[in-house]
Amino acid sequence: MSPMLEKNCLLLSGDESYEKSAQKIKSLTGIAVSHSTQQRLVHRYAFEELPSNPEVEVEEMSIDGGKVRLRTAKGKALIWRDYKAVSFHQLGVAAFFQNNSALLDLVNSQVLAEPLICLGDGHDGIWNLFGQIGEKQERIEILDWYHLIENLYKVGGSFQRIDEVKCFLWKGEVDAAISCFEGWSEPQVENFIIYLNKHKHRIVNYGYLQAEGISIGSGSVESKIKQIAHRLKTHIPHPQLSHKLSPARDLSKNT
Repeated sequence: MSPMLEKNCLLLSGDESYEKSAQKIKSLTGIAVSHSTQQRLVHRYAFEELPSNPEVEVEEMSIDGGKVRLRTAKGKALIWRDYKAVSFHQLGVAAFFQNNSALLDLVNSQVLAEPLICLGDGHDGIWNLFGQIGEKQERIEILDWYHLIENLYKVGGSFQRIDEVKCFLWKGEVDAAISCFEGWSEPQVENFIIYLNKHKHRIVNYGYLQAEGISIGSGSVESKIKQIAHRLKTHIPHPQLSHKLSPARDLSKNT
């Protein structure tokens, strides 16, 4: 098999089932490569591990998590397990299946900037991991802007109020944003205010940071979480989960 054909098989099988990948290869190249051959190519491929680069300082990073369903016997209860991915915005993305220690080892082996921008959503598990990276005074923790606004829209209410709160949050003015909800006592409002107070120190002047070229969202790692979930759903059975997600694999490439 030529190197180009092998590369194309790997690219297609990364986003499709082996059966569909075999069909597309035949349609695109006229060459038949069976689904079993596609699978062998993937499992023998030496995926590049994300290196520690002493010449590159990590200035920004984001962490996100996902769940995968393990295959169980018919009639048995479903089993879900967690995995985490970390994005070094200059270097790439790596993912780990039930191995937070390995994730932290990889992160702490990098050359981390001071300050280090740490982006995440509102889940405690993400911030617990960030808490074990570097020194507290060297981290700038930022609540993902898009998650923040997604939670704002869940509150509901008038568009005028939503826009007013959004403007305050964009400038990092949490107290002013909370004041917009005075006199409105609903469970969703109370929950949102609790959320704002919990992450108050992570709600920053997003407008200023964006103008300075600093990331305000963790989209790079979220897109990889979705890619991982899709790959696992299409053709990676559970015995291979540990192999595919740990040790660190550079997932910034489609192969």
